[in-house]
Amino acid sequence: MRKRIIFGVQVTNRIKNALEIQEILTEFGCNIKTRLGLHEVTETVCSTLGILILEMYGDIKQIKDMETRLKAVQGIVVKKMVFEE
Repeated sequence: MRKRIIFGVQVTNRIKNALEIQEILTEFGCNIKTRLGLHEVTETVCSTLGILILEMYGDIKQIKDMETRLKAVQGIVVKKMVFEE
């Protein structure tokens, strides 16, 4: 049975955490099928709070390793959805 795994990643301080998060995403880049980043932007505000939505692909162990690495970053909240087909 195939699983579709989606991560929701809340980044509480994009400025502080951007480099560490990007390094993790780059390391596991071949396991990320879709990546969407969201944050509030207006003429006067660029929010430091952000959300990443990641559709994962490939080896389950590598996907779990990435989840563990992301959760280890201070100020990051990771939620997972798993759909079985």
